Amino acid sequence: MSQSTNLNIRIDSDLKKAMESIFADLGLTTTAAFNIFAKAVVRERRIPFALDLNNTPNKLTLQAMDDVINHRHMHGPYNNVDELIEDLHAED
Repeated sequence: MSQSTNLNIRIDSDLKKAMESIFADLGLTTTAAFNIFAKAVVRERRIPFALDLNNTPNKLTLQAMDDVINHRHMHGPYNNVDELIEDLHAED
């Protein structure tokens, strides 16, 4: 195994606190989380998530997102995914 080294980065303090809270909920230290990220970068030879400036949802998608957020056209609660899908395809 190779020798460990330190990596110093600058990050907004509020972002750091929020990030560390999520890592803690996942049972990870910040070091462990960054090691997971670094290993994924090396393994996949890319950033392991999409970086896209053209990922703006179209009008139909924005409307669907708004409907879900505001509970329009949804009549749940649902007991399973099949009930949800049936409701999504039903005429209002």
